Amino acid sequence: MLITQKHKYALRAIFELAKHRNGHTKLADIADAQAIPRRFLEVIMAQLKRKGLVVSKRGFYGGYALCLTPRQITVGVIFRLIDNRSRPNRCDACIAREGCPLFENCPFRPMWDRVCRAIYAVYDETTIQDLIDNEKMMAALANPVVSG
Repeated sequence: MLITQKHKYALRAIFELAKHRNGHTKLADIADAQAIPRRFLEVIMAQLKRKGLVVSKRGFYGGYALCLTPRQITVGVIFRLIDNRSRPNRCDACIAREGCPLFENCPFRPMWDRVCRAIYAVYDETTIQDLIDNEKMMAALANPVVSG
């Protein structure tokens, strides 16, 4: 399974929204906080909105918000929404991704399919809340409280 920049940006955008659960977060704030190009983020957020993962609100107090809690959203859900998995003759390991002349008789495809399922097992058990908790833990380790 190839993880594209679009996958990474979508994950980081959802992560940023999850950290700001009170109200809506402006696209520019998400882009700045997660170092995502704004034009690319607009496309990603529109896709996630169409798929029902986020909602948007216009106006001064507008922006984006999650439709689910961070505990309900897994990395696998985000990646599947970004990735068009509906094409049956697609190989996730092949650089060509589609139209491989060896697809039907590829002796490697069963192995690549197993690898992809194993990777998605990790993605599917990792929630956005897990990632937020990881960030908090890493910050605590980096800045230990010194009692005097």
